[in-house]
Amino acid sequence: MGELDFGEVTHQQARPANRPSSEIRIDRAFLQLINTALLHKNEDRFALAYRLLFRMQKTPKLYRNPADADVRKLQSYEKSVRRDIHKMHAFVRFRKVGTRGNREQFIAWFEPEHHIVEAVGPFFRNRFTGMDWIIASPDASIAWDGENLISGAGGCKQDFAQEDVIEEEWRSYYRNIFNPARLKTQAMKSEMPMKYWHNLPEAELIPSLVRQSGSQVQKMLDRETDISALTGQAVEEGHWTPDSLSELNKEMAVRTADYGDNFSVQAVLGEGRADCGIVVVGEQPGDQEDRRGRPFIGPAGELLDRALGDAAIDRKHLYLTNAVKRFKYVQHGKRRIHQTPSPADIKYYRWWLEQETKLIKPRIILALGATAVRALTGRSLSISRTRGAILPLAANRHLLVTVHPSYILRIPDAAGQDIEYDKLVRDLRKAAAFAATPDINGIMAEQWLKCLAFDL
Repeated sequence: MGELDFGEVTHQQARPANRPSSEIRIDRAFLQLINTALLHKNEDRFALAYRLLFRMQKTPKLYRNPADADVRKLQSYEKSVRRDIHKMHAFVRFRKVGTRGNREQFIAWFEPEHHIVEAVGPFFRNRFTGMDWIIASPDASIAWDGENLISGAGGCKQDFAQEDVIEEEWRSYYRNIFNPARLKTQAMKSEMPMKYWHNLPEAELIPSLVRQSGSQVQKMLDRETDISALTGQAVEEGHWTPDSLSELNKEMAVRTADYGDNFSVQAVLGEGRADCGIVVVGEQPGDQEDRRGRPFIGPAGELLDRALGDAAIDRKHLYLTNAVKRFKYVQHGKRRIHQTPSPADIKYYRWWLEQETKLIKPRIILALGATAVRALTGRSLSISRTRGAILPLAANRHLLVTVHPSYILRIPDAAGQDIEYDKLVRDLRKAAAFAATPDINGIMAEQWLKCLAFDL
């Protein structure tokens, strides 16, 4: 269902005796593209792949041409399949049906858009190795018995258990983590399309939770009305107030004895325009940033540069810095392994970051990741519940929380990376639009409280 027989292409007909034979050559990247695209449900997928393969014998790099109609179509098939795989990873729900020896047995029913059931087998085998399971769909099924991954025919949903003893506990958990203050119905339906709801035990709760969201938000607001405590100033570094960024950075560079254990001696200082409207705050420098003394130049920085380009933002018009100014690591042989900054590390550098932002006076600060958020607000907040909202911070500055690019790089599947990358680009565009807007347009402290309500 998802492979081309290239042997058929090679031996379609005998060549004239005076015509030299030639092998069909195919780039590895194109082979990966068609292997995924051929899982698409459209019946023209094989003809499309053969046609492109034939054309590429004269134009080997044709598949890199985004203006070509066949290439665009094959790429759209591949992207649709990868998204379908990502949704299956996210929305398969197992139901316990018994035990075999000391191994529990589970089943699941899923209805994918494309022919992806066999393709996701290794993912579920690696994630649920310790239990026996079957995942069935209308067209195909896969099973794992602890030793073998087995493919089989499809089935009917009615043939499988529709409920198990764990699901009531799962619904109770979902009911308690549901945050009405962060409710965005359209976004929820985009991330969790309604066609999957009938297979999700928690979905039956959603209509009533949505109806009750207004009254629940008001209850949360009544519990917390003082926003000032959320963004208290950092502890002063003596009684010194820098007059310029250069003065602040010069002092930071010579502080080599009081910043904590396991840190590099070198301070990686912020860079960019000192009069910009947007400051981007990361978590801490990485190995490459530490060696070269510049922020955001490693793999995460490269992804951020690509996202800035897709958001039509020039990096030269920003100021980029980190919440923690030095690389924290543990030495393993020749490698330096990144360590997450502790709350004490973040607290030490918070005053320096506050002076930095005061001197620049940005319209908006973009916080990339949990460390940056904690350094800017003094609190440990949920990224998922605050992400994308423009929140009042202090002294005409505002905050927009998003993920750190390194988070995207750690996502194991390409479809998940694409989704999070698109969200990052969206957040960058939102920050740029806000920075360019001359007035606040109704940004209120209530919005901040709504986002924080379940973190208090």
